[in-house]
Amino acid sequence: MSKRISIFLLLLSALVACKSQGPAAGDALRTVKVAKVQAIGYVDRDFAGMATADDAVNLAFKIAGQVASVDVSKGDYVKKGQLLAQLDPRDVELQVAADKAQYERAESQYERMKRLLSHEAVSRQEFETAQTAYVQARSTYENSKDLLADTKLRAPFAGVIERTYVDTYQRVTSGQTILCLVNPVSTTVEFTMPERSMPILSDTLTRYYVTFDNYPKIRFTARLDTYAKTASDASGFPVSLKLSRMEIVPYNISPGMTCQITIRTSESAASEVAIPLTAVYAPAQGGTYAWVVESGKVRCQPIELGEIFGHDMVSVNKGLEIGDVVVTAGIYHLQDGQEVKILNR
Repeated sequence: MSKRISIFLLLLSALVACKSQGPAAGDALRTVKVAKVQAIGYVDRDFAGMATADDAVNLAFKIAGQVASVDVSKGDYVKKGQLLAQLDPRDVELQVAADKAQYERAESQYERMKRLLSHEAVSRQEFETAQTAYVQARSTYENSKDLLADTKLRAPFAGVIERTYVDTYQRVTSGQTILCLVNPVSTTVEFTMPERSMPILSDTLTRYYVTFDNYPKIRFTARLDTYAKTASDASGFPVSLKLSRMEIVPYNISPGMTCQITIRTSESAASEVAIPLTAVYAPAQGGTYAWVVESGKVRCQPIELGEIFGHDMVSVNKGLEIGDVVVTAGIYHLQDGQEVKILNR
């Protein structure tokens, strides 16, 4: 008995909601715009994203020393191999000079012992001792030359200086960050997804499109690059896409540019339907409905909404069928059973 009462009250509330708005059924014919309920062939989901640097590195000296000069500033464009900063090389230059002199002496002794050995004027042991000293001196000299080269910091790739961290005459340690270099051309976009949407990433039929705010009429294709298996924060799971490098050549896509990512999926069943968001009637009394047009009159139909997708569509889980005609404009001025005139047919 209580179950029947509950069902009756539910139907009564729907009826009240549909009849509480708009004019009486006998009023003048009202004009409306309509749309047909459609089957969902695919679903577009939109997310806000941003282009990020493909290459971004913090550069540091391999040795400690005093900064002699920082030759670039924030925002400077640099070429691959360009000098960015230098350490005072004087201490290392003295070491190189000493190691070079030692190497030259060891080399001369080694050549001398090699000639004497050929005439059997020295023992094999004496020759090998000279040879070992020569090899060690050469290695030490080469290492000191490398240290001298390490007093100069050069760009590993062409890019833009994002930030500098030190000043001239400042003493720095080995590995201390001197500046940050980024690639000015970005093929990477990143965004976050809610957990409920993550399964679509494993579908090989999923397609990805990117539209940048700077180029609103251009839609770039993209491919899935990486995504996190755990959420970094409450905003969702980080996802990374890659743009086609050839496709973006005519455009200046750089890190920090904002964009909209559209993910198109085909996971919906053929039985699922969708309507424009403007067709959803949500009166103050509660509930969600759609005005269905039948034989020139409207009927207030309770519906269960699914997920919003695209720019202006929402899926409907229950209440409507493919081919139903629903009102999309003027929904808050109708009453159940009212006659209407369709404008857009």
